[in-house]
Amino acid sequence: MRQVNNQLRPELLPELVKMKMPFGKYKDTVLCHLPVSYLEWFHRKGFPAGKLGMLLQTMYEIKINGLEFLLEPLKRSPQ
Repeated sequence: MRQVNNQLRPELLPELVKMKMPFGKYKDTVLCHLPVSYLEWFHRKGFPAGKLGMLLQTMYEIKINGLEFLLEPLKRSPQ
């Protein structure tokens, strides 16, 4: 795993309410429902490479900055 450096990218937000964690303790949990402690662990250890890493890092930033309200309209919209 490596640290992924990216800025908050709004185009990733819809995926945070749809995509499920593909592995680990929280396998099959929608990314927006991952506990902050799990995201903090990735922040310390390094986010996975690729799109999953960008999504997890984005979710980390959203949660630690109290921005989860940004995802509410997306949770309510038809998938």
